Amino acid sequence: MARAFIFHGTAGYPEENWFPWLKAELEQRGCETIVPQFPTPENQSLEKWFAVADEYRRETEGAPILIGHSLGGAFLLRLLERGTRAKAAFLIGTPIGVGVVKNQRTDDDFTGKLFDWKKIRESCPLFFVIQSDNDPYVPIENGRELAKNLGVEMIFIPNCGHFNKAAGFVKFEFLLKKIEEVLD
Repeated sequence: MARAFIFHGTAGYPEENWFPWLKAELEQRGCETIVPQFPTPENQSLEKWFAVADEYRRETEGAPILIGHSLGGAFLLRLLERGTRAKAAFLIGTPIGVGVVKNQRTDDDFTGKLFDWKKIRESCPLFFVIQSDNDPYVPIENGRELAKNLGVEMIFIPNCGHFNKAAGFVKFEFLLKKIEEVLD
């Protein structure tokens, strides 16, 4: 059975934005989907997020699909860097420490040190970097730099903000179609 994980960002939770909708859609297609709750924003740290991810260690066997929104994307990269294997990784509005990021202070534990891009690419064969031009949290330069380091083209979707409920994203049809391509 296919398996997917959806990782929320700073101050996020599993029932926000398009996460419940995507989880339901993927499960209808036979893909078990897990949306962990990470400690945030109080006492948010990479170590504490790893502790939550470690609770799902058995579920990450077999190279699941990883989907990260905002800081969840940076966390996804850190998991791959740590050796977690994935079939594909979807990074939506992901900060990697380029330019001024709105939550830079709270996110610094995740993005404040250089990423091991070689190790990340070795842990996953397929990356999708999705970025908008009017994201109030993560400047487009993050998406460009992320795509460059992963050796892929950035998927640019104009005027979508941070791909969250505030920007009208309670569904994310484009993302579902891309994931379906990987599932087939």
